[in-house]
Amino acid sequence: MKNKFLIFALIILLFFAFISLILIPIHKEPAAKKAPIYKGRIAIVIDDWGYHLDNLSIAAGIKQPLTCAILPNLKNSAGVARKLNHLGFEIILHLPMEPKEKIRLENNTITLGMNAREIRNILDQDLASIIFAKGVSNHMGSAITEDRGSSLMVMAEVKKRKLYFLDSFVTAKSVCLGIAKEIKIRFAKRDVFLDDQNDPGYIKGQLIRLKNLSAKHGSAIGIGHDRKTTLMVLKEILPQLERQGYKFVFVSEVAR
Repeated sequence: MKNKFLIFALIILLFFAFISLILIPIHKEPAAKKAPIYKGRIAIVIDDWGYHLDNLSIAAGIKQPLTCAILPNLKNSAGVARKLNHLGFEIILHLPMEPKEKIRLENNTITLGMNAREIRNILDQDLASIIFAKGVSNHMGSAITEDRGSSLMVMAEVKKRKLYFLDSFVTAKSVCLGIAKEIKIRFAKRDVFLDDQNDPGYIKGQLIRLKNLSAKHGSAIGIGHDRKTTLMVLKEILPQLERQGYKFVFVSEVAR
């Protein structure tokens, strides 16, 4: 009799234990959020900041990342760098270099025949003017970027400062990519000039070309200039491209 009672009690305990397992909610780990998939990454560079402050209010209305290339040692260089940095944009030094064309050069332009010390001194002065710089790009410079010796000296100095180099690619004979691989500097190259014509329709067409390149290659870099028309078109079109699935990034995010 006693054994029957114990067996009955054990059955009752097992029954309630089973019921409690059914009723207690099972804790599930929340599903990990999948990273969004983008059609391509696009870096927009705006060159030639520093001549004036006219377009800062338009730039302030652009909410996508911009990389701003600022000319050094101009009246507005330091001020525009501070303002653009405050807006959250990436700042780079737009380093004047000698072109093949015979035109008036900026002060402290790097020219053929300069030695490493002269180039180092110019970079020191220019970077002191653009204190937020994360990288360096060439302003003009077709003569320099076709010349291995000059380009190597420039890019070696840029690497010493732990900055990246953006080749504006103003000549198809540029030797910068090969040097970048050789000295292992973080490097990027322009894919599309956005505003060779100061016309909204043309600029929109170039942005379409840029997005198609980014979809094909994973990323693409477009360069425009500190002009009202260019910035107004960017303010209008970049949100549209974002909604289409393109991600805007700084050049530092695509330089390698």
